[in-house]
Amino acid sequence: MAGFEMAADDCVIVQFEGWDGAMAQFEAQLRRMLDGPLPNEVGETVRHDSWVVIRVAPRRFWLLGDDPLPIRDIDPELGCTLPLGEGRVRLRLFGGVIKHVLERCVAVDWKTLGEGRAVQTGLHRVPILLLRRSAFECDLLVPRSFSKSMTEWIADASTAGP
Repeated sequence: MAGFEMAADDCVIVQFEGWDGAMAQFEAQLRRMLDGPLPNEVGETVRHDSWVVIRVAPRRFWLLGDDPLPIRDIDPELGCTLPLGEGRVRLRLFGGVIKHVLERCVAVDWKTLGEGRAVQTGLHRVPILLLRRSAFECDLLVPRSFSKSMTEWIADASTAGP
């Protein structure tokens, strides 16, 4: 299918999770660490310089970027910090037909998934996080051990007829 490109690369992914009952203090500390606001709703994102903060669950945030991040731990009384980049790969999808390719691969309503929003879904029975960057660009954060088969799966979907 014309108008589609895909690239796989490593990125820094750090998960921050707050403990139940300590979310106000946890979020205050995380805001100070990032020097800016946090997403309010699950699936919402906020940009901080070259980093994107995604609220992936009510008490869990993922911080994504390309630059090394000096990981600063959260106060263990409030939550925890966990680097996830070793176990995941970012698949970047570009092109005018990205919606049609994704329709063949994942259960996501592209029309209601606004730009800058994220959703956890499945691809080829494997859990992934899809981040819609723009109308013609998205990132799929996939387990490293499945990245080759997922790349092949998406490539096949991009060449399939209508």
